[in-house]
Amino acid sequence: MCKKLRKYILPFLFAFCFFVVLGASLKEKSASLLSSTSVALNADDETTIYTVPTGKRCVLSHAILVVGADAGTTDISIGADGSETDFIPATDLANVDAAYDACKLEPIMATTSVPKIESYAAGTVIKAKVTNQAGGDTNTLYLFGFLY
Repeated sequence: MCKKLRKYILPFLFAFCFFVVLGASLKEKSASLLSSTSVALNADDETTIYTVPTGKRCVLSHAILVVGADAGTTDISIGADGSETDFIPATDLANVDAAYDACKLEPIMATTSVPKIESYAAGTVIKAKVTNQAGGDTNTLYLFGFLY
């Protein structure tokens, strides 16, 4: 019984405890993938990409957009519903010009003063807003940040 315990039960218990203690809270207090959302660049529109969970606050760190085709002159911005530019202001995607190209979108840090980034309250809906559409409809936006 002791050999079976060491061989089968203990590794399972270790893995289970690791998941419960660490895995369940990986999005808290460490930057991680919060969402993966399809975003069409062929229509001027807003797409919900994340909703802050009840009882939590969220700080976004960056987003990565992987396109399915040339993004053309499309602009994208990201932020809270109603002010979709408070995280990423309108950004031209002209350099993202082939299928599977990716770009990292993150706030530009000021050089003269301490930059402010948002801490979104529970229930806040985060959206990506597409304007000047000229791209395709098979794109994925990966949103990163942490909860506290």
